[in-house]
Amino acid sequence: MSFRLLLFLLMIGFVFSCSEKSKDKQESNGVGKKTTESERVREPGASKEKESFEEPQLKKPADSINNKNTVAFLEKYGALNPETQLVIKTRLGDIGLRLYEDTPLHRASFVFLAKVGYFDTTCFYRVVPDFIIQGGESERLDTQRYKARYMRYKIPPEFRDNRRHKYGAIALARDWVNNPGKKSTAFEFYIVQNRKGAHHLDGEHTVFGEVTYGFETIDRIVNLEAGSDEWPLEDVFMKIDVVR
Repeated sequence: MSFRLLLFLLMIGFVFSCSEKSKDKQESNGVGKKTTESERVREPGASKEKESFEEPQLKKPADSINNKNTVAFLEKYGALNPETQLVIKTRLGDIGLRLYEDTPLHRASFVFLAKVGYFDTTCFYRVVPDFIIQGGESERLDTQRYKARYMRYKIPPEFRDNRRHKYGAIALARDWVNNPGKKSTAFEFYIVQNRKGAHHLDGEHTVFGEVTYGFETIDRIVNLEAGSDEWPLEDVFMKIDVVR
């Protein structure tokens, strides 16, 4: 092999290697992630589950929650886990929560998912100034594995006349299509950031708690720069601790 031919082959290999490294760097930085719901109708507080996700084959414990035993499981779990005080920890500050005892299924579900660590894999993925911040989703594979493990269970509504979408209210998102029973998606929640509330959502989503402190953290999150899909350009991941 001539020296010129060998040099030419080495140059081709170097260019190909650089191209692959550049591609890997772009993918690791989350380039192009902001269009996951471009074909879905966005309603206030709508669920943002990724329909194209292929569920992994996971072993489902016989005593775990699923989409067939939801109410029975949550009733039993709620009796054994009566906590109502939680805190959402983020890089922008903490948010204290008090969950309502008169929405027992939603309270039990939120405590359950917090204790098993689901929310710790998620971020605030939607910010709408003078409206809401919405969390409980991410593009991480472990987030989707949790949903698959618990069969993306949904919760019957628990509407209460005295539980309205006031400033600082926390409620669960839901599908607005093919969901006549207005069942909540257990995994995605939102917090009302508008000082005047969001009362057009009363009777549409179950309000199951309220913010007790950290309103300034909510404002920091809602004012982040976001893409056209309302997802912040820099993710705000969370960790939710059950206090008591």
